Amino acid sequence: MRAQSSATAAVPIAVPASSRGRGFGTLQAALGVVAFSLTFPATAWGLEGFGPWSLVAVRSVLAAVIAGGCLLALRVPLPARRHWAGLAVVAAGVVLGFPMLTTLALQTSTTAHAAVVVGLLPLTTALLSSLRTGSRPSRTFWAAALAGAAAVVAFTVQQSGGALTTADLYLFGALLICAAGYTEGGRLAGAMPGWQVIGWALVLCMPLTVPVAAVALTAEPVHLTAHSVTGLLWVAAGSQFLGLIVWYRGMASIGVPKASQLQLAQPLLTLFWSVFLLGEHLPWAAPVTALAVLVCIAVTQRARG
Repeated sequence: MRAQSSATAAVPIAVPASSRGRGFGTLQAALGVVAFSLTFPATAWGLEGFGPWSLVAVRSVLAAVIAGGCLLALRVPLPARRHWAGLAVVAAGVVLGFPMLTTLALQTSTTAHAAVVVGLLPLTTALLSSLRTGSRPSRTFWAAALAGAAAVVAFTVQQSGGALTTADLYLFGALLICAAGYTEGGRLAGAMPGWQVIGWALVLCMPLTVPVAAVALTAEPVHLTAHSVTGLLWVAAGSQFLGLIVWYRGMASIGVPKASQLQLAQPLLTLFWSVFLLGEHLPWAAPVTALAVLVCIAVTQRARG
């Protein structure tokens, strides 16, 4: 038995490189989704001690310092001139627009209601990606994507009572600008490593975020607590940098449309963290929606674009 086990262990299992690459890309994109699912609860913690403008500006500055340090330490050359326009789109959508608009929304909206943004984000990202890159996903892909988005939207709207608030303007604006940033970032990740995409986007914003952080910290009251500091550090290092690194690498490996559909699970993960970290009540419809979302994710990952 021992000899048989050794012989079996010595025989490598042949796995096509492309399959391994797609599997690892899916894992990276999924890790990005997990990191993003903590963003809203962490933002809620951050708002306990920081104003909205201070929180967003400081998180961007801290993430830029981390990214800039990595770029300098590894002596990464400046991106080609043709990439700067795309990096500006990533910066406007992912570094500035989405964090600012969702933070403003979370001042008056619950995390459950704000989850409607990430419920619609995969479909919006796939649409913008299709227009930007000229890709044509299959009808099965679109049917599953629409069904998944509808399930998540119905769940989040039902849980919020179906009432639209002022925060919805911020949320829908964040949806559009973040989808544009994801689309352009996924395209750029095919030309340079994903961490360099978000790294240069963060550094590009420093001439704006540094003075805004200085002004906001003097204009808005700051109360440092364990929650507020932890929330700030996570949205800066986890959501703004590490999460985007694996997310862009995953998108570059498996494609923007398919990677974006993994985000259909993000609202439900956010609700789990909201219960675990914020003590919110878990809606009864969560298991049903979770099953529908997982089925849709499985279909979109198998659909041939």
